[in-house]
Amino acid sequence: MWETWFATDWLTVGGVLLSAICVYLLIVAYVRLTGLRSLSKMTAPDFAMTVAVGSLFASSISTASPTVLTAAVALAALFAGQAAFAALMRSEAASEVLTNCPRLLYYKGEFRRDAMRECLVTEDDLRGKLREANALRLDGVHAVVFESTGDVSVLHGGDGLDEWLLKGVEGVDCD
Repeated sequence: MWETWFATDWLTVGGVLLSAICVYLLIVAYVRLTGLRSLSKMTAPDFAMTVAVGSLFASSISTASPTVLTAAVALAALFAGQAAFAALMRSEAASEVLTNCPRLLYYKGEFRRDAMRECLVTEDDLRGKLREANALRLDGVHAVVFESTGDVSVLHGGDGLDEWLLKGVEGVDCD
């Protein structure tokens, strides 16, 4: 039984190594052609792209199927789709429909509990993000934003907050 879990032959090892090199070089070439945005996580589709590329990379080097050629075509389709999506996102109307709007979780000394609930963020989560951002006092925090990527941005320090930074953030006009 153990040999089915741990044993392999040198031909398989060589195939994995060759596949890994080929697919890795393909990913590098596709990223060079389409730009680093392909592997960013600026939007939910960007994140999905990163996961899909990783999954395809893993499956194409660890098994004989998909083949390197199939992986090359699949990667080309993913990168072409990502490039088309990025071009489409230049349209404000498409961007509004296809991406999540950043949400204000804390603003001017007030927790936005409805937004926190909708984003599934707790006070403990916020406390951790504030510590991570080196916020020393809550009264020095101007705003906390749940970004469209799922990241949390903490705007703190200085004399005030340039409202331009909050353009497009849902909940700003609630004051």
